[in-house]
Amino acid sequence: MTSAAFPPAEPTTLGAGVVKRPTRLADGRELIYFDDPDTTLGPDRAVDAREVDPRPATATMRQDVLTGDWVSVAAARQNRAFLPPAELDPLAPQTPTNPSEIPSRYDVAVFENKSPSFGPALAVATGDAPAAADPPRGLDDLDALGLGRTRSSVGRCEVVCFSPEHAGSFGTQSVTRARTVIEAWADRTAALSALPGIEQVFPFENRGEAIGVTLHHPHGQIYSYPYITPRTQRLLASIEGTSPDLFARILEFEQQGPRVVLRGEHWTAFVPFAARWPIELHVLPHRQVADFTGLTDAERDELAPFYLRLLRGVDALYDTPTPYIAAWHQAPVNRGRDTVRLNLQLTSPRRAADKLKYLAGSEAAMGAWIGDVPPETAAERLRAAVEGIEL
Repeated sequence: MTSAAFPPAEPTTLGAGVVKRPTRLADGRELIYFDDPDTTLGPDRAVDAREVDPRPATATMRQDVLTGDWVSVAAARQNRAFLPPAELDPLAPQTPTNPSEIPSRYDVAVFENKSPSFGPALAVATGDAPAAADPPRGLDDLDALGLGRTRSSVGRCEVVCFSPEHAGSFGTQSVTRARTVIEAWADRTAALSALPGIEQVFPFENRGEAIGVTLHHPHGQIYSYPYITPRTQRLLASIEGTSPDLFARILEFEQQGPRVVLRGEHWTAFVPFAARWPIELHVLPHRQVADFTGLTDAERDELAPFYLRLLRGVDALYDTPTPYIAAWHQAPVNRGRDTVRLNLQLTSPRRAADKLKYLAGSEAAMGAWIGDVPPETAAERLRAAVEGIEL
């Protein structure tokens, strides 16, 4: 079977003039092109004519009865590419010698991960994903505790390619390209949130081998979970234990303090009061927004250069690029929509030019953190770095 069996859907125009062009790969996985408003690409896209293996069965989640956490056991991920050479980059456009995942030249491309941690149970034979073998029976089912409990890891994992080039990161993109990616995040958040069984959608970027990156290609990912993640469950409990306007209070507190790194009309970036990591940046919109879908055009327009300045400032701290995790926390699909605010939490273990913070006994085993750098000192250094960035 090839993608010729799945006729491409009609293109649609999104915000900022970004054009969305959905299609499918040879095994039925979704592939969506997002064209820049000033794209030089034509409207046609090549067919994925590869002969490919069937998609792996959905992973199985196991419950840790000591914590209630669900752990997805996804053995198919062992087969994923590991630091391939540029000529075999699986995220580059296909060539006669590189049967990659994306058949055409592109600006931004999003596709279902070939070896996902969360996904459908069987290979897709039509445009609809099949039912999983043993899906969760709702949040109450997942909250119940018991020995030996398992469920299918229902969900979706997508790869977001920021560029067709082999090397780079989000921070190396143009303002126009960054704006296209933001539009893609919003579009995919809406689509993934509407899938049956999805409780939370999480866009993120891993950057650098020190973080565990296995591809140098500039890309991020989007995970769609069948549960509310442990971090967000703790956040919901904190909101319940304080006040519904907790994020507004945090923003006001930080804006009046010494840890603000960059402030715009719609966004503020700051080092949090109780930062865990040597480099830790949080970004909040100035109003309550549950996820990317709720951002106005003006907020998205400002975010593109704002975010690029922050990322380039982080890289300007040292002579070599800094590894980081850029995590966009969004409200769960069905809970906390009026209280949980979209926010970025960027963290890096880099505590000096040639030193990393490793999670040892206290942090890794007990979750009891010890900060290496005072947040005010980190904010001062980041502020100076960001002020020197010109786009």
